[in-house]
Amino acid sequence: MKIWQKNIDVNQFVESFTVGKDRELDLKMAKFDVLGSLAHTQMLETINLLTADELKTVQQELKNIYAEIEDGNFTIEDSVEDVHSQVEWLLTQRIGEAGKKIHSGRSRNDQVLVDLKLFFRACIEDMVNQTSTLFNQLIELSNTHKDKLVPGYTHLQIAMPSSFGLWFGAYAESLADDMELMLAAWKICNKNPLGSAAGYGSSFPLNRTLTTNLLGFESLNYNVVYAQMGRGKTERILAQAMSAVAATLAKMAMDVCLFINQNFGFISFPAELTTGSSIMPHKKNPDVFELIRSRCNKIQALPNEIAMMITNLPSGYHRDLQLLKENLFPAITSLNECLEIATFMFQNITIKDDILKDKKYDYLFSVEVVNDLALQGVPFREAYKIVGEQIENGSFAPSGQIHHTHEGSIGNLCNEQIAAAMHGVLSQFGFGKVNKAIEDLIR
Repeated sequence: MKIWQKNIDVNQFVESFTVGKDRELDLKMAKFDVLGSLAHTQMLETINLLTADELKTVQQELKNIYAEIEDGNFTIEDSVEDVHSQVEWLLTQRIGEAGKKIHSGRSRNDQVLVDLKLFFRACIEDMVNQTSTLFNQLIELSNTHKDKLVPGYTHLQIAMPSSFGLWFGAYAESLADDMELMLAAWKICNKNPLGSAAGYGSSFPLNRTLTTNLLGFESLNYNVVYAQMGRGKTERILAQAMSAVAATLAKMAMDVCLFINQNFGFISFPAELTTGSSIMPHKKNPDVFELIRSRCNKIQALPNEIAMMITNLPSGYHRDLQLLKENLFPAITSLNECLEIATFMFQNITIKDDILKDKKYDYLFSVEVVNDLALQGVPFREAYKIVGEQIENGSFAPSGQIHHTHEGSIGNLCNEQIAAAMHGVLSQFGFGKVNKAIEDLIR
């Protein structure tokens, strides 16, 4: 029987339709449901809704269930609706009447809210760590290959000299900015909705500050109506942060697909990291980066998908919100996989030397020649005209030299400053505080 059910059995067709994929997806939240119950029951004892002995029994069995989840020995039975019901049922079966008391002062609504917030915090930590690893790899590559020049393009036409130092560093700095958005998502996720019950609070004298501290949240969702309204909004904000990272990866993957093309030939990867053709024996295809591009483009659609699912919902809980998990959970897994394999691929990249010595890149240096004339006192517009005429009549002779010294240019990458900016963002997440609170709950 469901924890909300009275004396009427639900039609099996309706049952199947409404449960949907909840059992499958709720497994990802199982340990977080237990964590929420560990904090909630500690609070219940302080307001005399559990005795000290009951609390000790409840807490020990919740920790046993947590260990079973960690060991992969937890399932949600077909006869049970969701993870919240499964944990409460197991607890009641094992310890009796005390297990029936743990739902006092809360609803499935705030239970799933706190589970999601705890789950999202853990997911953000994983995504941040994966992004940080890729960032460090890009900075290392930027420093290693800072003197290797490559064509810069506008309109996909050769434009000015660039370098692999610039190219790798550009995507590193992009990830640093993406983490600013992820930090905003973290701050939204790191507020405690527990105690908002069905969205209108409780007549029990709940101590919401205590559960906030026990679960390592930075603060509360204070208004109980807003706590419920935060479902959907939280997912959309997290999806927007993920979309920013995905946009960086998708653009980078597109560059790789161009640069590895034989008509460019700037980079290569070991044959075992590429794929072949069933009829063309010469093919070495960049399938990894093509899939990164497509997966990340799909993730960029996620905020809009979520927005469409929650647009114009009035305040209060609605079953529509259940479906958000089906869109968001797989996207989190996909983004982490893209970050991980991008790092792996770049650990095995080879950069071609002396790319710009090819005659077809001579015009890349036209701006350098214009600037040299301007430094000699020729007005810029006149210098531009002179070089333009040389290009037109075929007399242009590039110097092949570049003299870029300003901040962020070929000769002054500012990678230390970019790394410092990234570190400044990462230091604000406060994962240590959260993990310490969780460790204290389960030990």
